[in-house]
Amino acid sequence: MENDKTTALVTGANKGIGYAIAEQLGATGMRVLVGARSDTGREEAVERLRASGVDAHGVRLDVTSDESVADAAAEVEERFGRLDVLVNNAGISGPFDPVTWTQDPTTLDLDVVRQVVDVNVYGVVRVTNAMLPLLRRSPAPRIVNASSSMGSLGRQPGPVMAAYAPSKTFLNGITTQYARAFADTPVIVNAACPGLVATDFNGFSGDRTAAQGAATAVRLATLPDDGPRGGFFEDAGVVPW
Repeated sequence: MENDKTTALVTGANKGIGYAIAEQLGATGMRVLVGARSDTGREEAVERLRASGVDAHGVRLDVTSDESVADAAAEVEERFGRLDVLVNNAGISGPFDPVTWTQDPTTLDLDVVRQVVDVNVYGVVRVTNAMLPLLRRSPAPRIVNASSSMGSLGRQPGPVMAAYAPSKTFLNGITTQYARAFADTPVIVNAACPGLVATDFNGFSGDRTAAQGAATAVRLATLPDDGPRGGFFEDAGVVPW
């Protein structure tokens, strides 16, 4: 293996926006690690990426499992020696009303909240902390957390989503705390909003393509050393949150 090659790990990269992020990072010449818990989905994504010329490799990764995340970090270390870019893309919405597309806070099952937060927030912390020793070996480590403008307290767009939207607010907050902790280090961490992208996540109802949704995350993953830290960004710039 070329251990001096820039290596990026994208969680939930077997489909949708995650796949598009992996594809675009690969197009820059990076080695891309497809993190996904589905063996079939992961292998198919790697094959597709390789067919398009990307140096892609699969890493089995379930962001809700301490053991899986630890195993993934050990595998990345053994195979590649370090990690340069981490994109925490894996996320879920949790069940919602199929007619109104809402999660009503007055009837919300707390188990749904726990499930959504476990993936969208705890999963990010779990993966980031496990991969951090490998990221610190990089001369220019970058971490990008996939958020949503639905987590913006300023905008509050879209339907009422009482589990999903607050999970992204929580994620934005933890992103800021990581940025503060990394203030005097080369590690740069930011959050990205992809916009309303048509994927199976939302029943393909979005007005943007996965490639368009991936663009901000890719930009943040390739920031120069004097790039912004601890921000929340979209195509148009900073998301008011």
